[in-house]
This record gives sequence, C-alpha cells and structure tokens, in this order.
Amino acid sequence: MKSIIALVALYVVAICTPWGQRAENSLLVGYADPAWIYRIVYSVGPPPLKLEELTIVAGLTLIMLVTLLRRQWILAVAGVGVPVATIACTELLHTTILPRPDIVGAPISEIEPSFPSGHVAIVAGLVLGAILVATPRARPYVATIGTVWLALIGAAVVALLWHRPSDAIGATLVACFWYGIATRLLPKAQPMATPRTLIVLALAAIGAICGGARTDSYPRSFVFVATGILCAAIVWFTVARRAPAEVTAARTSPADAARSH
Repeated sequence: MKSIIALVALYVVAICTPWGQRAENSLLVGYADPAWIYRIVYSVGPPPLKLEELTIVAGLTLIMLVTLLRRQWILAVAGVGVPVATIACTELLHTTILPRPDIVGAPISEIEPSFPSGHVAIVAGLVLGAILVATPRARPYVATIGTVWLALIGAAVVALLWHRPSDAIGATLVACFWYGIATRLLPKAQPMATPRTLIVLALAAIGAICGGARTDSYPRSFVFVATGILCAAIVWFTVARRAPAEVTAARTSPADAARSH
C-alpha cells in the first residue's frame, strides 16, 4: 500500500504539475552520447538496455530452475508472478492509464507517455523475483547484486535521456508493490539478515555512477546518479524489512499439530 501511495504521489507531483514537468524536462537536454555508458549500450549491453525480451526470458527461466531444484512450488509462483505482474502493470500504466498531460507547452517529443520505465521494471521485477526464490543464506547476496544492477540501469535510462527520474523510480515502486503482495500471501519469515546497508549502498552508488555519469553536465549527472541510488535503496529496504519463509519448512506435521492441542 505504501508503494502505491508513493507511486500516485510521484505521478501527481512530477507529471501533473507545471513545476514538476519543467524540472524533469530541463534534464532532457543534449544527446545520449555524452553518457559514459553510451558506447557499451550500443555494443554489448548491459541487459535489458539491449535484448530486453531475452533478458526477461532468461531471468524467468533462471527463477523457475531455482525453484524446481529447491522444490518450493509456491515460491515458484511468487517468483515468476512478481516480474510478470511488474512488467505487465508497467506497460499498462504508461501506455493506457497514466498519460503525460501537456501543461507547460513542451515539444511533442517530451509529452509522450513514459511513466513508469519499462527497462527499469524488467530489472526491478526480476531482482525481486530472484530474491523471493533464493535460499535464506543466498538471499542477502542476491539482493546486493540485484540492487547494484538496478542502480546501474535506473541511472542509465535517465543519463541516456530515454526516461526522466520519476519514470525509473515509479517502475521500482510498481515492482515493490507486487513484491509486497507476494510476501503478504506467503508465510512470513524473520527480516532478512543483510550485509551492512552502507556497504550495499556504496556498491549501488558505484553502479549508479557507471550508469548515470555524463561528460557534458556535472549537475545533471548528480541527479541521474542519485536516481539510480534511490531505486536501489527502495528495493533494498523493501526486502530487508520482509522476507518469505521456506514454505515446506513452515508446514506443520500431524503429530506436531496433535501435540499443540
């Protein structure tokens, strides 16, 4: 619920107010090539900035393989459901439900609907799905690697001028909403044992710098990098607060049930 409230508030402030539109439109200046990541994007990736469909298929396949090996069938549904719901919901929101009204007389190229970002939704959804199906011991490391990847992509899509900061943050909130739904339907575990948050955020900052830095504007680079870090922080604190239990371990045997009575 908090994610939805934050998503609505972000949409209203950033897209439905003249000062919000002017602030974000002011970032869309120049071309994509001054971004540090530009040459990498148009050569080998990183995914899903290139090969979006393959990234989705590979990520969902990996999640399914993990759950098959672990025999956690309910987690399999949740692990696949979160990224699929995130990607589908994001597509529906930015193509149909959430228009970008022309309040400030912006050029046509700046009023196309783009909230939330589809690229960031792919990463955030897959990361949260992978966290759901990971073993308790592996989960902190999966979350750490995932947040660094998210920081990189979240910063890159704005540094390349494909999206505004609100688009990247909005997609992250959509993914966290579906993760919250999944964890509420699953048995609840203790909060995830995590590495030090400052270390994780420092690693995420490195990823965000690689994705968000540009050679033509330090102030805008700072905004782009901060966007990536914020996306990573939202996911990190979401999964650190609530993790799913091992479903098979949570079952009570008939003998235990009888003793409890």
